Amino acid sequence: MGGALCSAMDGTAASNTGVHLNQDFEALRKQCLKEGVLFTDPNFPAGPRSLGFKELGPTSVKARGVEWKRPKDLCSDPQFIVDGATRTDICQGVLGDCWLMAAIASLTLDKDILARVIHPEQNFTDDYAGIFHFQLWQYGRWVDVVIDDLLPTRQGKLLFVHSVENNEFWSPLLEKAYAKVNGSYEALSGGLATEGFEDFTGGIAERYKLTAAPPGLFSIMRKALSRGSLLSSSISPSTANEKEAKTKEHLVTTHAYSITGAEEVHMSESPVELVRLRNPWGHMEWNGAWSDGSKEWDLVLPEEKGKLDHSADDGEFWMAYSDFVQRYSVVEICNLTPDASSCEEVQSWNFYQFEGSWKVGSTAGGCGNNPATFSSNPQFGIKLDHMNDRDNDGECSVLVGLMQKGGRSERDLGHGYNFIGFAIYKVPVERKGRKDVHLGPDHLQRLKPVAKSSFINSREVCERFKLPLGEYVIIPSTFEPDHEGSFLLRVFSEK
Repeated sequence: MGGALCSAMDGTAASNTGVHLNQDFEALRKQCLKEGVLFTDPNFPAGPRSLGFKELGPTSVKARGVEWKRPKDLCSDPQFIVDGATRTDICQGVLGDCWLMAAIASLTLDKDILARVIHPEQNFTDDYAGIFHFQLWQYGRWVDVVIDDLLPTRQGKLLFVHSVENNEFWSPLLEKAYAKVNGSYEALSGGLATEGFEDFTGGIAERYKLTAAPPGLFSIMRKALSRGSLLSSSISPSTANEKEAKTKEHLVTTHAYSITGAEEVHMSESPVELVRLRNPWGHMEWNGAWSDGSKEWDLVLPEEKGKLDHSADDGEFWMAYSDFVQRYSVVEICNLTPDASSCEEVQSWNFYQFEGSWKVGSTAGGCGNNPATFSSNPQFGIKLDHMNDRDNDGECSVLVGLMQKGGRSERDLGHGYNFIGFAIYKVPVERKGRKDVHLGPDHLQRLKPVAKSSFINSREVCERFKLPLGEYVIIPSTFEPDHEGSFLLRVFSEK
């Protein structure tokens, strides 16, 4: 990436595409049509182990009475998509995956990105063989995921996500594909919308705490939506053990909401900043100012009011940005990469990724955050050689994301996420220009990191920095020593 804003001194470039578990969709469908049978997936069978391992395990109460049925068994005229795939097609079921529902709802805002994920030409008539496929981003590469269309039901109704239209099935089939790559439906319980955002786009996410929101966050959100970024928000619980709870204003705590709009309107000639959110349940909306049918809408200029849908009881609602920042806790923004967006501004950004692992006993494997052995962690070099043109201050804006692999798919084994983080060091003068720069313990004892992340036990830690132009080394590590794992390190920069 020489001559770019962020160029790599090590590592391999961009993502490729493959098939998940070596299951080729066209070959499998052709075989089923030839044999006159409907596809049944041996890798994700319609049975207990695909449902879950604990709360949805074979002997659990929640798994009782579950029957796996194809859409043709649930209605007379099943459709993959009815009148376009929209955010109102997603209604959460009994699974605690509101974060995923919020991500799917936001995904529908960009038809090009959506089409890449769901293959909208699929249907239940032309060459139907009970097989569908979806494309998901998994740790640096796109994979085509094949599923059968046997869906978990109880008393003739879908158990998990479903559409408002009883004969529309793209969203429950997408949820099944996502459950497959993560091991089970239960593995999807609990999470952050940004995880779904990234797996649907290959983008890289950042997080803003609203208690420390930058002054221009509304403009950041509005601009992000205009360039196709996916956004979500949630309300932190008041106590550590609090689960989803409804407030008197009909907001839900510990619950992921999609942010689907950010607009400015005029009320009595005074500008008002509004944010549009969607509850993935498909109902229960904010009942305060600017909610559906509230008196504030009567004072908005007719031409502005006509552009904003504000009356349907579909889980989506507007609220003033000032109310939003007082009631919600975080905003998550998934920035699209040039691979996922045709937006001219996004195409000018620079993006690179590295893969690595921490291995116990390896001289280049990683010994946690211990200063004495920190240099044993994997190291990756980057070069920042173009400044941010808008600021012209000799600095470069850099977004760095460290993502650990596995996690969800290993929940049934009792495994959790490591605490992970990274530090960034300026390359010493005597080592500049080298292709493979490795900072030894002597360097790290006298050098201080120019930037570093916090250590968190989630899939990804991602933070934005402004750094002077030059050469740097990024060192990812686990917090505890001798913890093994594989990871993906991504660096994303704007011109």
